Amino acid sequence: MTQPAALPAELPDEAIRRFAQIRDDFTRMMLGYRFGMEQVAMRLEILREEFAELHLDNPIEHISTRVKSPESILEKAARQGVELEIPDLREHITDIAGVRVICSFVADVYRLVDSLTAQADITVRVVKDYIANPKPNGYRSLHVILEIPVFLSSGPVQVPVEVQFRTVAMDFWASTEHKIFYKYEGDVPPDLRQRITDAAATAARMDEEMAQLHRAVHGGD
Repeated sequence: MTQPAALPAELPDEAIRRFAQIRDDFTRMMLGYRFGMEQVAMRLEILREEFAELHLDNPIEHISTRVKSPESILEKAARQGVELEIPDLREHITDIAGVRVICSFVADVYRLVDSLTAQADITVRVVKDYIANPKPNGYRSLHVILEIPVFLSSGPVQVPVEVQFRTVAMDFWASTEHKIFYKYEGDVPPDLRQRITDAAATAARMDEEMAQLHRAVHGGD
């Protein structure tokens, strides 16, 4: 493990203490985000197993997690004009901890959102439903920013976690769209942009068709 660079010896004691406090506060904040993310993922895993065991149904295809790197947090704070203070970062950078949930069907998305957010110690901050209201480029997903308590030695802290719910088709489209925009560095030709949007509509139709097939096979369950 790489050790942090030593501070210059000529710095005054107060500056050294201030640096150490900022470092400790930032480390504590990042631990909180990681623990909060892991708790949300664990609760989703519990729901997945419950549905599979008791309802003979598994609405979750895949769960992935990530915590932004310190560099990404600082870059986003700079873009948004957010002060580099812990309370400001916590208030304005709401996607530091993220969980992505891939479901089989659109109905599963809403069922899982309802089951997760109904838990007594979870607070919902923001819901952005891009399934009911897709973005202009066709992006579809349901984003929930929630808060979950994390109990550290210094006391409990409410940690915001962004959870994205998508179907398999939505996730495939979003992943491909991201790769295309990365390749073109955001400057995607208009004809290709239109094809991307058309592909989103195709993915939405496939979601609906597969849901209809599922209902036909399972008698409307």
